[in-house]
Amino acid sequence: MKIHAQALLFDNDGTLVSSLESVERCWTRWAGEYDVTAEDFGRVELHGRTAAEIVADLLPAGLVPEAVARVEELEVKDVPNGGVRPLPGTRDFLDSLPAEAWAVVTSATRRLAEARLGAVGIRPKTLVAADDVTHGKPDPEPYLLAARQLGVEPARCVVFEDAPAGLRAGRAAGMTTVALATTHQAHELDADLVVADLSALSALVTDAGVEISVRD
Repeated sequence: MKIHAQALLFDNDGTLVSSLESVERCWTRWAGEYDVTAEDFGRVELHGRTAAEIVADLLPAGLVPEAVARVEELEVKDVPNGGVRPLPGTRDFLDSLPAEAWAVVTSATRRLAEARLGAVGIRPKTLVAADDVTHGKPDPEPYLLAARQLGVEPARCVVFEDAPAGLRAGRAAGMTTVALATTHQAHELDADLVVADLSALSALVTDAGVEISVRD
């Protein structure tokens, strides 16, 4: 299977990097501070959503701004402690692309996204973060904004995601979707193409854009 595109839009956590160890440390500590239980977490969708949206589902409205700032502080400070690493294929795949042909579109804040990406040496020319949009994934706004910033029509963009919420956002934006089974099992992911991770793909840059292929 070959996919042709002019712009490639990548989610970050679970797609380019794994930050699970850091996330678990920080949110566990945060939950203890705000008396949030595992059962409370089980009642809300977590993956691919902004911290602000998750916290709003868990706490009274009056506590949300303070609690969101607290979890961001914990996560940013935790980055140097380890637990953030590039996923298989990330470096090779990004290195094969022109800087102007791809963007990172994340549900994290810009401060947190830059900290995690910087920790593994990834510095995108274009980054859309939670701070930049009114509605986060699964709303299409983040991906549509990235397409506008790159000057590419949505139909000519490919979204790379590990979370159902992000894949719904990509589809709603009218983009081709590629799911990576790094966080969820393949059968849980609804996309145009599902692969294990970016190491399963190769990219060929042509005059018309980028041709994405599944490795043999």
